[in-house]
Amino acid sequence: MDIYSFHGGVFVGVAELNPILLSIPESFETDRLIIRAPLWEDGAAVNEAIKESIEQLRPWMPWAHALPSIEESEAGVRQARLKFLERTDLRLHIMLKETGQFIGSSGLHRIDWKARKFEIGYWVRTSFSGQGYITEAADGITNFAIQHLNANRVEIRCDSRNSRSSQVAQRLGFTLEGILRSEERGVDGALRDTMIFSKVRGAEFC
Repeated sequence: MDIYSFHGGVFVGVAELNPILLSIPESFETDRLIIRAPLWEDGAAVNEAIKESIEQLRPWMPWAHALPSIEESEAGVRQARLKFLERTDLRLHIMLKETGQFIGSSGLHRIDWKARKFEIGYWVRTSFSGQGYITEAADGITNFAIQHLNANRVEIRCDSRNSRSSQVAQRLGFTLEGILRSEERGVDGALRDTMIFSKVRGAEFC
């Protein structure tokens, strides 16, 4: 088995390694937030946030077509926890540092460990929207991917109609690479265009 070398907490090798063997921090902080891996018993807090925010989430999130039960939310959290440990998907919960309250979810998805490519997704609880928390979280997660995962490429993809999501990418200096026309079905069944933003090593970060 080939082994990566680590210097300052990041990969410097290019060798093959089973991602499950990678040592990845489970939490980090930004100015106002604690961003951490999902934990068992997070389901009730996640469920409460989804119920409050379902109308705002429904146009963009396929999983928000119906209100989940607390048990379904807890099952989702536990599945996300397992995927985090397997390194197949890195869901991250956004907690308000001051109170410990769950205010949204983000993470690194569609992971390609060979290319070290990651996609950031996010949603915020309605009562905490418009306060810059998602921009702060996405910035922190981008830095986390660069510093701890040695990312070569970080993407943000969003429906072209979702101006709030695209504005997050623009505020953080992501480059709009293009728009995939009629790329997928929206939750309403209509074809939607997808905007692709990115930061890449050697250009937007070193």
